[in-house]
Amino acid sequence: MPALAVTPLPADAPRRRIAYDPRNPLARPFASQLGAFRSGTSTPRAFLEECLDTLTRDEPAIAAFVTLGLDAARASADAATARWREGRPLSLVDGMPIAVKDMIETIDMPTQMNSPIFAGWQSRRDAACVAAMRQAGAVIVGKSVTTEFACGNSGPTRNPYDSARTPGGSSSGSAASVGAGMVSMGFGTQTHGSTIRPAGYCGAYGLKPSLGALHTGGLAPLGPTLDHLGIIAASLEDAWTSAKAIASIAGGTPPHPGMRGPMETPAALRPATLVRLNTLGWAETPASSQAAFEAAVSAIAAAGVTILDASNDAGVAALEAELARIDDYATDLLAWESRAALGAYRAHGDHMVGARVHDLLERAAGMDTARYERGLAGRQRLRDLVAGFAGRVQGFVMLSSSGPAIADHAYTGSRNYALPWTMVAAPSISLPLLVDQELPLGLQIAGFAEGDAETCAIGAWLRDTLLKH
Repeated sequence: MPALAVTPLPADAPRRRIAYDPRNPLARPFASQLGAFRSGTSTPRAFLEECLDTLTRDEPAIAAFVTLGLDAARASADAATARWREGRPLSLVDGMPIAVKDMIETIDMPTQMNSPIFAGWQSRRDAACVAAMRQAGAVIVGKSVTTEFACGNSGPTRNPYDSARTPGGSSSGSAASVGAGMVSMGFGTQTHGSTIRPAGYCGAYGLKPSLGALHTGGLAPLGPTLDHLGIIAASLEDAWTSAKAIASIAGGTPPHPGMRGPMETPAALRPATLVRLNTLGWAETPASSQAAFEAAVSAIAAAGVTILDASNDAGVAALEAELARIDDYATDLLAWESRAALGAYRAHGDHMVGARVHDLLERAAGMDTARYERGLAGRQRLRDLVAGFAGRVQGFVMLSSSGPAIADHAYTGSRNYALPWTMVAAPSISLPLLVDQELPLGLQIAGFAEGDAETCAIGAWLRDTLLKH
């Protein structure tokens, strides 16, 4: 049966509002079911049907999907069920229901990029990450909503905890579908903030690995030195095992060999020292979100972790000063590197692309190579400052966004907390551990380049520690 196109959410859809509890979220983890699959008390097909029941009930209010492929998903779940019954699963994600961001190519569904230019367009191939997850046994439920070309106009998706609010972007549908419990994992991309921010807004785990650690073949490009494949998942285990399945089968973006670390989620590791960062986002963060973050940092310190910040460490003060300058050169890098792709889209007609695309192209038109090189130099300064902490700290902790999801659908929120570690090109993880205004607020743990496993292990310790607090 061909894939089913999904009708956009009506503008007058009734409001959905659910209080967020990090100990009892809506998200539906897959890893927690593996014991039941092994014992035969549950199956991947039964788990998929639970997800689809949620999708059927909640998709009218959330609009996370562009296209659904439910017949194929059920067939894939049946095949995974047979493998688990026979004791020969393909991987730790065999049978996991997933969503594919509609910037990522799929052989059996269109890739439309939230653009009329690509309405109905089908590449007739799977992106490397999609092919890898199929090979590992994952169940593809459908294509999830993206902002236009992952940088422009928003789609119809609503936040799963408050449909009057944004789910974030550009990985809007993936974050909302995972946060709502429709799937256990959704592919994201991050060129500035498009995995970490929406994961934090929607009560999901967001993994942005080291640059190049996951293969980006088959993703519509924006910024070649900025584009990351991201993972948005219902649990830290689901995020890690998905990323490792991709890395083990497809490798990284050449010449990167692929994300390092064990196939199973690294064991929780208490760090000796963490750097607490305000970034450029602190001034725009509401007092209630600042208080939630301060309480988390205090709990981390009470558990025996030394906290460095700009008030007690000159190196942190220097890093914060550099972060205060990040926005201009980060936007310059994006504008310059995306100008060929965005210019090709605008060639279809000015009316065929949104305002953000026009803005980036106008910015690029006012640049020259010297200005681009200054942007590269600024980014290198930032990377050097972060690398200078290696050996004396184990990671960096900050918010994932400047407050909970904003009450807007056209604007997907500030990227000032998600942007720094895109520039650093090192791993960061959004942990859905904090609450503000009864909404999810992500806590971000960031690490050093190629230190994905250690960052994940610290994330596991933070999760375990703060959920007990």
